[in-house]
Formats: sequence, structure tokens, C-alpha cells
Amino acid sequence: MSFNSFGRVFRFTTWGESHGPALGAVIDGCPPGLHLREGDIQPFLDKRRPGQSRFTTQRQEPDRVRILSGVFEGRTTGTPISLMIENVDQRSKDYSEVAQAYRPGHADYAYDAKYGFRDYRGGGRSSARETAARVAAGAVARLVIPEVRIRAWVEAIGGDAINPASFDAEEIDRNPFFCPDADAAARWEGLVDGARKAGSSLGAVIACEAMDVPAGWGAPLYAKLDSELAAACMSINAVKGVEIGDGFAAAALTGEQNADAMRPGADGPEFLANHAGGIAGGISTGQPVRLRVAFKPTSSILTPVSTISPTGEAAQIATKGRHDPCVGIRGAPVVEAMMALVLADQKLLHRAQVG
Repeated sequence: MSFNSFGRVFRFTTWGESHGPALGAVIDGCPPGLHLREGDIQPFLDKRRPGQSRFTTQRQEPDRVRILSGVFEGRTTGTPISLMIENVDQRSKDYSEVAQAYRPGHADYAYDAKYGFRDYRGGGRSSARETAARVAAGAVARLVIPEVRIRAWVEAIGGDAINPASFDAEEIDRNPFFCPDADAAARWEGLVDGARKAGSSLGAVIACEAMDVPAGWGAPLYAKLDSELAAACMSINAVKGVEIGDGFAAAALTGEQNADAMRPGADGPEFLANHAGGIAGGISTGQPVRLRVAFKPTSSILTPVSTISPTGEAAQIATKGRHDPCVGIRGAPVVEAMMALVLADQKLLHRAQVG
């Protein structure tokens, strides 16, 4: 059995491969009556779209979305919403060598070990191309949670981090790195250019924040808001770590340092800190929900790496084709989408239980 769906009440399934004719998503459980047109989805896909700068893959995909079902006269009907994005710039011939040898760090060997057969053209379902469908589904999810504001940014590339004191939210959309620190963005130009010219790649850290999330979303134990967010983000291709709030840094604090102290406020408790990332006991507290996501370096690189062939023989592989020198750069819109999808699901779960 293979799993391509996520969510409990607001559920989505992605389909398609990197080099197939199209990919997309089917959304089930979306409330009826929401105003939805393709123009509501496209701006989010445009943020993730490849080929917009020299710092990403040069694959030229317009990523135009089509709504195939679930919408009538511009409003959701409550039935499954089907979204499709055509692939128009595949170059499958670039992957002839991948057919003969596994890319270390990629899913090539693992897919073969599981299925005994794999689509080597761009990695099939293991390609980051699949995330376009998530971003489209996330745009629909945002309509379910209009009270919430979500933003993500790149916090570090190749170990070079932003200066928190220089954080400027308006700067995020001014540079190709989704970077809130103009000085860091300038440094990253040389860093990513260097990796690309060397035939290598870099990892990145994405931070994401959801503001105005009401207190009470989530559930204890097996539907915790933080566990759902962690599962959602860990399902993104190339993600190897997720932190909620202070994450691993919390392990170095004392109890009094880590406590998010409260005092009476005009509209409920006023928190003096947010080490927990806006979640306590698996339930939102009303503070901003914060997480960080670690993306590994792109596995498809021009630098030769030792590997084996599908028949078990020693080999070397240098992956040709068009690849992101830092796949995490375009990860910011994807992490935003997963945050929206989880919060939409949790809002509907909360409404189902407590009214």
C-alpha cells in the first residue's frame, strides 16, 4: 500500500510524476460556499515556480493551475476539488545515466528496494516537482482559515544564517531567496553561485510563522498540532528535520527559562515568551505558531559520487540536467502550504468536536 494523502477532515491527495504529462491534487472535505477561482491559487504557485532566477533550476514550467471539479460559479460545492498542473518542459533524456546507477542521497535505491521498479525520469514521485501540487492545495486551505496569516522565509543557506536583528518582513519578497535580511541575501548570491559552478549543492533552513491562530486548535496525544505539523513538513521531499518553537535549543534551558510565563491581559492571558512555538499539550495557545525546517543539499549534483548500479556493480554518477543548487530556496512556499493545510484541518476538527 502506498500513501499519497494527508489530513483528517480537510484531506488532500497529490498525484503525478516529475516527467509525466501533469501533476495535481484532489482535495476532499473542503467546506462549501467558499469563493475559489484559479486566480486565488496562481500567486502561490508563482512564488514556487522554477526558473525565476539563476539560483534555482532552469526548468521552465509556467505552473498554470486548472480547477477540474468541486467549484461551480466561482464557489466550492463541498465535493472533491481536483487541481491539475501540466508539465511542459521535461527533458527525460538528461536522466539516462540515472537509469544505470543510483544517485546517493536520492530515493533511487530505496524506491527500487521497495517496488522493484522505478521511474528514473527526474525521480518520479520523489522529485521536488511534486510540491507544486501541495502549494496549490495549500492555497485552497488558506480560504478555510482567513483569520490566520502565514509567512515563511529562508533563515540559513549552507550554514550561513541571517542576523535576527536585521529581520525585515518586507524584504522577503524583494530577493530570490525569500530572505528577510538584505545583507544575508547578498552573501548568499556568491554562496549559491559557487556551489552551482562547482557542480555541488547546499542545504537550507526555512522558518515559518502562523499568526492569529486562535487558542484551542489541536488535540492531546495522537492529533497534536505540533505532531501534525512535524509530519506534514517531514513529508516534504529533502526535509530532514523539523523544530517547533525553540526545538532542540529548549533542551539546553532550565525550567524557568523555558516557561512561557503569563500575566492577565485585556483579552485573556498575555504571554511573556514563546519558547513552545504557540503550542502546549498539542493545542494552540493563541500565540504565533512557529517552526523551522531543515532541507538537505540537493542530491542531484554534477560532482561524481561513488554508487552502485541496479545490478549491484560499482559505479560513479554525476547527475546531468537542470537542478536546484539549493532546493531549500523554493521550500518557503511549500512550508507555508503545509502549515495552511494542517491548520485548516485542525480548525475543522476543532469545530467538529466542540462546535
